[in-house]
Amino acid sequence: MPFIKVYIHVVWCTKNRFPFLNTIESRELVWKHIKENANSKGIFIDYVNGYEDHCHCLISMGSNYTIEKIMQLIKGESSFWINKNNHLFPNLNGKRFEWQEEYFALSVSESIVSRVRNYIKNQENHHKKKSFTREYDEIVEKYKIDV
Repeated sequence: MPFIKVYIHVVWCTKNRFPFLNTIESRELVWKHIKENANSKGIFIDYVNGYEDHCHCLISMGSNYTIEKIMQLIKGESSFWINKNNHLFPNLNGKRFEWQEEYFALSVSESIVSRVRNYIKNQENHHKKKSFTREYDEIVEKYKIDV
């Protein structure tokens, strides 16, 4: 059995960055569901959190899935679940919930896992100071991501 310990910080947005998840309660429901669903599929999410229009996950990769497959499983199933339980999400107003197809994934050194985890935990406060759009642009520039 292989021993693999590779952390990946993954971020993705709601379709057109619409703030579907505009209450703390709706976000907590979605993050809890994402973590439980991933766990049932053998995907270890160390931490999940986000804000009105996006989600951050710190994932410990195993040998069973690629990043692409993990994202397909997490995003596809959570969209299905949100739409199936739309009564729990009043901001949908009869609209269909979707995540954008795109996402970005960055490797995380073991030495900074706790810093990344804390950053993900503090999304509520963080985005009171800086918009996701501004932060996204800074990350793309800092890490030379070709978008």
